[in-house]
Amino acid sequence: MAAVAVHSAVLGEGRPTLPYAETGRPGGTPLVLVHGYLDSWWTFEPLLRRMPPGLHAYAPTQRGHGDADKPPDGYLPEDFAEDLVAFMDSVGTERAVLVGGSSGGVQARIVAGRRPDRVAGLVLLGVPATLADKPKAAELWNAVRELKDPVDPELAADLVDGLTATPMGRGFLQTVADEALKAPAHVWRETLRGLLETDLRATLSGILVPTLVVWGDQDPVLTREDQQTILDAVPDSRLLVYEGVGHIAYWEAPDRVLRDLTAFMADRT
Repeated sequence: MAAVAVHSAVLGEGRPTLPYAETGRPGGTPLVLVHGYLDSWWTFEPLLRRMPPGLHAYAPTQRGHGDADKPPDGYLPEDFAEDLVAFMDSVGTERAVLVGGSSGGVQARIVAGRRPDRVAGLVLLGVPATLADKPKAAELWNAVRELKDPVDPELAADLVDGLTATPMGRGFLQTVADEALKAPAHVWRETLRGLLETDLRATLSGILVPTLVVWGDQDPVLTREDQQTILDAVPDSRLLVYEGVGHIAYWEAPDRVLRDLTAFMADRT
């Protein structure tokens, strides 16, 4: 198993300090793992501890989430995208493959579209093309639109339940839920508001870097048609369908994700 170290990245004046996990040798091919709504770097723990030595992986926790700084505002997808570039600057990574998990793929693709000089490739793992039209997103918004602190632990448990096609260990899911509870109510509200009110389809325009799209055919959130929207919008993109896998492939099938990711990265840096 790969050794995983946790550090802090100071993004600069007016920006938050972010914890991040790092694994792999410094000279390895760089990739940055971008987590989704209410997650932290820990959501990628199944990938990080299996990371092959030839890769150099970073997994930052984004503002408002986990143990990162929690400013009162700045929770639009473009805010997270700007933080992502600042994070790459802070750790001295000029160019990397960006790997977005779930809604984390939104900020990753914003960076890919706006700063192709910084992105060697883009990997979207269960990432929505659009979100406002998804029933589960509407249900979640109804639950958090008036949310106050402290956040009910049952809400966090419900958030992570049923996302995979195969059962996950109770301890693992409890840790994921505990990480979500580190985010205050305003982060729950404003991050989701940003995802629902931003034109996510527009964030697919201008992406010219090679792009790998991974979707589990048992995903309870995203449809195959939703993923086709990404393929139609991004010229150099291809889809891998994981049969029998749900929304979060990097929990259910981390070894397969790493094999496909390694193959994709082979000619990208």
